[in-house]
Amino acid sequence: MLPPRLSRRSRRKAGQKAVLARQERARVKEEIASGEKFFFELFADERKSIKRMKLVDLLQSVPGIGRIRADLIMDRAEISSSRRIGGVGKRQLEILRQEFLLAKNSPRNGKLLVVSGPSGVGKSTLTNRLRDDDRFWISVSATTRSKRIGEKDGVDYHFVSDKEFDQMIEKNEFLEWANFAGAKYGTPRKAVDKALASGKNVVLEIELNGARQVRKNSKDAVLIFIEPPTWEELKSRLEKRGTESEDSTQTRLDRAKEELSAASEFDHVIVNHQVADSVAQLVSLAIR
Repeated sequence: MLPPRLSRRSRRKAGQKAVLARQERARVKEEIASGEKFFFELFADERKSIKRMKLVDLLQSVPGIGRIRADLIMDRAEISSSRRIGGVGKRQLEILRQEFLLAKNSPRNGKLLVVSGPSGVGKSTLTNRLRDDDRFWISVSATTRSKRIGEKDGVDYHFVSDKEFDQMIEKNEFLEWANFAGAKYGTPRKAVDKALASGKNVVLEIELNGARQVRKNSKDAVLIFIEPPTWEELKSRLEKRGTESEDSTQTRLDRAKEELSAASEFDHVIVNHQVADSVAQLVSLAIR
């Protein structure tokens, strides 16, 4: 049985009420952002338009708390992202107060640095130099490729099966992912968000397609392209690695030609003549 159809007058009144509700919610967000109202005052507000506001939307109106921090606060307080203000219980409200204070007193979000460039250019060498710097956190990618000699799971990569990787894609657990040289690579989203919210500068060492995805999904990301001093030197580095088959090396060289032509898409280009100089340039881009 179909619900009764509303009259034109009833539809008009419902539309007017919806407009007023949106205006009230927008006004409340402005008051929170400007400091005219305190965040927790809203939980005592009896207006239906306010009670029906999503908690995560209200959190983001607080100065210093963006989407990443809002999601982390909700996650730690074990409150659903769909929860509305009127549905927050006393216990959840108390946990929320504690998490809110912690977030307000913690450092500002760090920068998201995306380091990309062709295989063999020295990306890993540069990013590894930043591991001992407390200002940086180096993201560990997940991959379906086989582990190389000397590599450690959870340190160099999170080595997973194709099935596990596909499940992570389905659950939207990647900030970005891409196929490269016959394997899949992806950046786990949750760990990156947590590090940024703690004030760390996060470094992603990823391939070109992954960098493009991050550019699309994160407008604040700083994209940095690493170039070799010469093509001959890049070719020599790949051939001397000894970790790839001849076919795989050639595939990487062919891909490198395409990647080098995409350098103009990046915010900054660093020519890796000397490792120490290149690392210094990376650091300066994060702390400027």
